[in-house]
Amino acid sequence: MPIAAAPATPKPLPPVRAVSVPANIVCNAFPACSPCSSVFSNRNKVSLRSRRNAPMFGTVVKCVGGGAVTEIDETQFNDVVLKSEHPVLVEFVATWCGPCRLIAPAVQSLAQEYQDKLVIVKVDHDSNPRLIEEYKVYGLPALIFFRNGQEVPGSRREGAITKAKLKEYVDKLLESASIV
Repeated sequence: MPIAAAPATPKPLPPVRAVSVPANIVCNAFPACSPCSSVFSNRNKVSLRSRRNAPMFGTVVKCVGGGAVTEIDETQFNDVVLKSEHPVLVEFVATWCGPCRLIAPAVQSLAQEYQDKLVIVKVDHDSNPRLIEEYKVYGLPALIFFRNGQEVPGSRREGAITKAKLKEYVDKLLESASIV
């Protein structure tokens, strides 16, 4: 009985097609954001479900609600983080960072749960090199807790974290904030 052999030269794969999105797309797709205007990059969102209704990459989002993680940049950092009357948790992320995408739902859930006690913002690593250098962010995702315009000593956390551990981390920092 003869054995069938594979063809000697396999078919080459078709070339990869790059997709770009026009820069002028505006989308108010996230009404649950904290009250501000921000540029929100949805590149770090991964959905295994249908992407038909997902907003386009690099959309500009006008935030109108409370309890969501807001993306800020170097120009907004001073006003949003350092001059805040509430404690602020800053999440340093990158669009290419797998662990950043992994903890995003937990951070979002935490932002909704603690919306009256804590402000949570995220800073894109690649778009904000001055902040990365100033705060010496070496690993991603990085979480840094700020209170009264100052980084809380010992509050840095790098790498992926479960929702339970993240809640424990924030509760401990908020408890120490109320004692001082």
